Amino acid sequence: MFFDPVYMIILVVSLALSGIISAIVSSRFKAGQKVQIASGLTGAEVASAILADAGIFDVRIQETHGFLSDFYNPMDKTLNLSKDVYHGRSASAAGVAAHEVGHAIQHAENFFPMWLRSAIVPVANLGSNLGPWLVIIGAVLMGAQGVASGSGFGYTLAIAGVVLFAASTFFTLVTVPVEFDASSRAKNRLQHLSIVQPGKEYDTISGVLFAAGLTYVAAAITSIIQLIYWAWKAGLLGGRRD
Repeated sequence: MFFDPVYMIILVVSLALSGIISAIVSSRFKAGQKVQIASGLTGAEVASAILADAGIFDVRIQETHGFLSDFYNPMDKTLNLSKDVYHGRSASAAGVAAHEVGHAIQHAENFFPMWLRSAIVPVANLGSNLGPWLVIIGAVLMGAQGVASGSGFGYTLAIAGVVLFAASTFFTLVTVPVEFDASSRAKNRLQHLSIVQPGKEYDTISGVLFAAGLTYVAAAITSIIQLIYWAWKAGLLGGRRD
């Protein structure tokens, strides 16, 4: 159970996919740092300009530590930009800053997918951490009790684990349109305010944001594969597996 070769294959493939996407994002971002935008604005200034254009004046822009650690926090309405983005005057800095502002705009407009994602965070966190263990314990109990799939406490426990993990998978799926919508908003605002020029600047930003979006696509694919695996382990697909 704990050293299932099928799960090890899934884990290796998931880590490889994540590593490849992360490398692509890092490469695109670093390449984009070499493209200076004609407007000369820093990422923080880009964020401020877009927020003002959107009529949002209650979001605080602040610098945070780490590489590509940028995020918007809807709880305290802060736009947290990493050093390279906050101070950068490159296409990468402008794109990432604008993307995070895209989330602030989604929040201000009560964008439903973002609202839904925020609402399911608690159960999604619980599902990703507890779900697999419930399936494992349930499967062990079924094996120890010698009961058939579809009956007994162990089976009920395993099903509960699958349902919880499904909530986590649903969270990753909802995240994909939220992230791509934020990028779309970012590119539209950058063009609308003439912060970036058509051609190399805009194309570079599009490439950086698209690569970043693939991170969430990879996470969703990985979660779907794992959900199928746990459902299989619980006996929902093709019978119980010990």
